[in-house]
Amino acid sequence: MTKQGVEFETINYLEHPLSADELKDLLRRAGLKPHEAIRTKEPAYQKFVAGKNLSDAELLKVMAAHPELLQRPIVVRDKKAVLARPVENLANLGIQHRSQD
Repeated sequence: MTKQGVEFETINYLEHPLSADELKDLLRRAGLKPHEAIRTKEPAYQKFVAGKNLSDAELLKVMAAHPELLQRPIVVRDKKAVLARPVENLANLGIQHRSQD
């Protein structure tokens, strides 16, 4: 696909969940710890994470089992990745965002 002149591939990780190792690599490339990339308003967060003192490895396993917990979108370009929230973070990958005026 191409949007705003930038080639990209969409991976729906809700349909094709990432393993704990794949998540670890993705987050490492984005410079994020698991707790920085988790969605805290999901029911799975309350059930499996809230109030528990999980290690990064344990949190990655929970996120792999419940992919709805992973913040999105995460954009990957070459060997780097960013959490594209806010969209201005794309500049960290050398992608210029143009607003939809």
